[in-house]
Amino acid sequence: MRYDLATAILCALFLSGAGASAAEELPKRKPGLWRLENAMRGKPSPIGPIEMCVDAETDDILRQRAGDVAQACEKTGWTKDGDKFTVKSVCKFGQTKATTEGTFSGSFESNYNAELHIAYEPPIHGMASADMTIAAKWLGPCKPGQKGGDIVAPGLGAAAAPGGKTLNMQDMLKMRESSEKPKR
Repeated sequence: MRYDLATAILCALFLSGAGASAAEELPKRKPGLWRLENAMRGKPSPIGPIEMCVDAETDDILRQRAGDVAQACEKTGWTKDGDKFTVKSVCKFGQTKATTEGTFSGSFESNYNAELHIAYEPPIHGMASADMTIAAKWLGPCKPGQKGGDIVAPGLGAAAAPGGKTLNMQDMLKMRESSEKPKR
């Protein structure tokens, strides 16, 4: 399984490493436009804040994909205490074992925050560990013309829309799945 942009966004959006059965129990985000700001070791993301149009279908697909990603993991687990989720996972991505520990807190109806620590063995791209923070906020209804799964991220290339390039999460996942199928 490749660890690519779709997987990184997926893990950032959902409780990284949650088990397949747990994916069905994860909280659903309120439909509408969500803004996610993430930082690694206190540095802003190179792709900038992400805005994602969420609908029930997209959220269900991403929750299922969280379960699919977790099936590649040796250990996964999460616990819930009030509005706080604690997550732990040990997953393989290629030759690298990624151990993730973190917490998500807040409301999946309006805003939530995450703090994640990920250790890589052996290091991936020269990085032995990463500390990631995520702040997610519901902005309101999706913008006119947006469909579920649309993501706007300023740092992903030439602007296809005001404020950044627009990608669709469902399209990204379909492309990834077709590229992973064996060629005949």
